[in-house]
Amino acid sequence: MTSARNPLLPLSGNRWLFLVCLGLLAAACSPRVRPVANEPKKEQPAAKKEEEKAVIKQAAASAPAASVAMLLPLELDNLNPGGQYTTTTLEHANLSLDYYQGFKLALDTLAAHGYNFKLQLYDTKDQPAEAAHLAYEANIRASNLVVGPIFPNDMHAFADILSGPPKLIVSPLSPASPSNIKNPNLVTVATPLEYHARSAAEFINEHYKPKKVFILRSGFSEENNYITPFKKQTDSLGKNRVKIIAPVIQRGQLNELIPQLSVTEENVFVVPSTNQQFLVVTLRSLDSLSKKYPVTVFGHPSWYKFSYLKPQLLTELKTHLTSSDHADRKSAAVMAFTRDYRRSYHIEPNYYAMMGFDAGLYFGGLLTAGPDFMKKFGKEDFNGLLNRYHFVKKPGVGWINTHATMLRYDNFELKKAE
Repeated sequence: MTSARNPLLPLSGNRWLFLVCLGLLAAACSPRVRPVANEPKKEQPAAKKEEEKAVIKQAAASAPAASVAMLLPLELDNLNPGGQYTTTTLEHANLSLDYYQGFKLALDTLAAHGYNFKLQLYDTKDQPAEAAHLAYEANIRASNLVVGPIFPNDMHAFADILSGPPKLIVSPLSPASPSNIKNPNLVTVATPLEYHARSAAEFINEHYKPKKVFILRSGFSEENNYITPFKKQTDSLGKNRVKIIAPVIQRGQLNELIPQLSVTEENVFVVPSTNQQFLVVTLRSLDSLSKKYPVTVFGHPSWYKFSYLKPQLLTELKTHLTSSDHADRKSAAVMAFTRDYRRSYHIEPNYYAMMGFDAGLYFGGLLTAGPDFMKKFGKEDFNGLLNRYHFVKKPGVGWINTHATMLRYDNFELKKAE
């Protein structure tokens, strides 16, 4: 059974608001049964399969419903007379609805095996004060699992208050460093930037074994959030034998680096910037350089979002990006999920819907273990449709997903690097 904290008023004229209403009204119903999107397994005799299913369902049905509290910025007050969504708040509510629908579909999938869940949805209103207020909510405190809030400021306000009793508080979408929150029960699902940098250093060391690595800096201090862990990991793996050359580049001038370049081995350039002007000029200069020298570029994980970075240029520069999520759209499991999601909600699933589905399968699966589910947490990695989880416990800051997949631009599209 699921329930929503804020009731909805009748609506008209806005297709998106209709979808919100439809999604939240659906939340008030018991979970529906859906087939599990798993890879095919070897067939067992029909009688034996039915017997096993009956035993599993009987055991699951006898267990009490696991309660999940989900805190999302739906901003339902804007549905009241005189209320109006802004572009930003509408975007936040949209992604919240997509995530919620994916998560609930996962619980419905688990319910097909007889497990019971109670999913309660709360509106943080995109306000830290409301998130803090919800931390005192008795039903949230009594739940087995808390998912959200999704934005760092809201999570900070919420987790400062809800520090006990021990339960998992899942930060589902934000890759912000959990060191700013410092709650030992926090679970950071989206891989923080530090671990992207570490993964890039590991990949470079393993596949290139370079004698030197060039880090092209724009001069903005936020780049140190990537550079510092990258250098630390490189020094550790290379036993301080890899020379790090990290100049500040102005107007794309790379001439001072030419004497240090190799004409026979790959010259590895790490570019941690997200500044558009810097990237456009610097990557163009690297492209010119690549006509004479072997050039391989490792960029910031957010580059794939930047439409001004053209796939042709990134392909020519043999650009690599780390990612905590990557889906094979042609896989049987993804296609089955897409069909099921489309059948349930009459729209195509997007990135946030898949994020929600993976999280629902993983954390819902943990809850099926009963009161001792925490003993299973972090013991095994999880491979979802979109996400990969490898959780590591860090003292004082909770559990962190440290997985990052290395991707490379090949034939104008991102593919998993070999």
